[in-house]
Amino acid sequence: MPKLAAFPKAFMQALCKDGTMTVSQWIELAVKLDIQGLEWYAGFLEMADEANWPRFRKQVEDHGKVIPMMCCSPDFTHPDAAFREQEIVKQKRWIEMTHALGGSYCRVLSGQRRPQLTIDEGVKYAADSIEACLPFAEQRGITLIIENHYKDDFWEYPEFAQKMDVFCQLVDRIDHSHFGVNYDPSNTYLAGEDPLELLRRVSDHVVTMHASDRYLKEGTLEDLRREEGGATGYAKRLSHGEIGQGLNDYDAIFSELKRVGFDGWISIEDGVDGMDQLARSVEFLKRKIAQYWPT
Repeated sequence: MPKLAAFPKAFMQALCKDGTMTVSQWIELAVKLDIQGLEWYAGFLEMADEANWPRFRKQVEDHGKVIPMMCCSPDFTHPDAAFREQEIVKQKRWIEMTHALGGSYCRVLSGQRRPQLTIDEGVKYAADSIEACLPFAEQRGITLIIENHYKDDFWEYPEFAQKMDVFCQLVDRIDHSHFGVNYDPSNTYLAGEDPLELLRRVSDHVVTMHASDRYLKEGTLEDLRREEGGATGYAKRLSHGEIGQGLNDYDAIFSELKRVGFDGWISIEDGVDGMDQLARSVEFLKRKIAQYWPT
């Protein structure tokens, strides 16, 4: 049966940039939710000090929860080989961080969609870089998970593999027992594409999931698709909302995941309107998990 984790979507600026929230404060908020885990982010300000890693793990585990997943954003599509090598070094440190926290899954991305980059170049750069990290991850029992992503909060350009065809090309290129997909249905709308079509194409590779929901603030999905890559729509037309109240069809999503035997972690990216909203999303997902994975 899938297990639930939560990600501090509403508090990224506070935890990663201005320091107005401490990691311990986030932990104390999150452990009150009826979930089994907390998804981590490598860019929390306090994670720069390795002495904090065991302390945070203990604080989470003392509440009977675990840290299953690490969210980080390597940029593997830079044309300069020395830059990519530094990103590989960073990714290996994030793998070490995941291992120290007791986690099993560490995110990778392709990198930024730089204007001069061809698809063949980007796929090769990203695949070669991820493959360079895989033996290191396997030695520590960590699975690298690639997400169909839109854009890291702190990047200049959107994700290179944002579009479905490019994402699937990259996923198909890497064949390793410690590599899989972190599926995010909402991000597919930001690419102007169908999340269920993507899921059907990659469901055999999905090992974790980001659960969120988006709703249209204005216009239609066709309006969104007409905009460049959905990128403009991210700011103008789409907004995060309570899970179960937006565009995503969780019955169809969970039916497909059940069909392929998925039993991994589902991490909730929600709560932008407060912890009560996040708690309601937890309850919605618990009901759906019970429906599709009855004990």
